[in-house]
Amino acid sequence: MTRAARPPTEERLMKAALHYLDRYGSSRENLKRVLGRKVMRAARELELDPGDFDAMIEAVVARCAASGLVNDRLFAESRIASERRKGRSARRIGAVLAAKGIEQDLAEQLMAEEESDDLTAACIAARKRRFGPWRRGEADPDRLRKEMAALCRQGFSLSVARKVVDARDAAELEEDEG
Repeated sequence: MTRAARPPTEERLMKAALHYLDRYGSSRENLKRVLGRKVMRAARELELDPGDFDAMIEAVVARCAASGLVNDRLFAESRIASERRKGRSARRIGAVLAAKGIEQDLAEQLMAEEESDDLTAACIAARKRRFGPWRRGEADPDRLRKEMAALCRQGFSLSVARKVVDARDAAELEEDEG
């Protein structure tokens, strides 16, 4: 049994925003999308025009930003750090930030300020997948090609992928990182 849809109000949208922000970090644009989907569902059931609620969504997002619940810069910084710990490339992090509604200028600025580089992230990714110096046994040319292709698909450049896959031991890569 589903609950009957109620028309969106600023109070209901604020409660929904707080509930969402309690569980997830978000950028302004992402919060707008989340609230927009909520309004779209209710408007579809009630046969209302979702465009009539755009100003209400903007007001709720502005209130959340003014109170400090939503901060694009802090969200992007934490997301970059999290993605780097997972061994993600700068290209992939840029795509993740763009999908979450972070402006490209801000993303590029924060990526430039970030200490770690793609080689460090590629080492993390290779360690997780047991590529390069972390592989067990010897690698034939076909396996080397597959490992490089896997790293390239993750957004690393060919030169970084080749350096990681061709390394004999992890110490060799750590010298290059430093």
